[in-house]
Amino acid sequence: MALSSPSFFSTLKTTSSLPHFHAPKLSSSSHFPNTPSTTHLPLSQKWRTKVSFFPSFLKKRKDANIIKEELLQAIEPLDRGADATLQDQQTVDQIASELEKVSPIKEPLKSNLLDGKWELIYTTSQSILQTKRPKLLRSITNYQAINVDTLRAQNLESWPFFNQVTADLTPLNPRKVAVKFDTFKIGGIIPIKAPGRARGELEITYLDEELRVSRGDKGNLFILKMVDPSYRVPV
Repeated sequence: MALSSPSFFSTLKTTSSLPHFHAPKLSSSSHFPNTPSTTHLPLSQKWRTKVSFFPSFLKKRKDANIIKEELLQAIEPLDRGADATLQDQQTVDQIASELEKVSPIKEPLKSNLLDGKWELIYTTSQSILQTKRPKLLRSITNYQAINVDTLRAQNLESWPFFNQVTADLTPLNPRKVAVKFDTFKIGGIIPIKAPGRARGELEITYLDEELRVSRGDKGNLFILKMVDPSYRVPV
């Protein structure tokens, strides 16, 4: 949802009780028929022979803080996503997917780290970015607030329009909610009841004390940073 409308060995025996038979001496260059030699293998095959026994689980996964830094660097020049090319979007999505795999909070709807006001620092939602408007008429900053105890959410725009919308949340699983918008406020002042079709879904795919990644039912990606953990959404 935009709150706007992620896989070995054998034995050889000899006996001294048979005087007329002697085991032949093996030269240092002899090989058992079933023992492969790597002497004449190409270099690349020798290398594979030496390292192929390493199990895949020894490959170390990146630390979440490193991935977060990569993500923030990738989105910094993109004006919250408004200036992102298709390639930029693919790069950001790939890094976000890496981060989602190492989320420290597996059930965000049970965590108080979700509570408070979050600033939207990147999205693929064109309706939130307002890319069809002249730049001077786009909101400078967008916020999203969530309170788990009351299951309430709110989107807020800054200058120049200060529009707001509040919504009720219904948990679908420990990471995903259904969203039903109830009231829009034009200019943050004039209340208008939201139409019944104003609904959506939101999945929280990464959460820690300072960063949140979410994905909406229309395929949009949202990346937010915490700005006020004490903020309460109007009931």
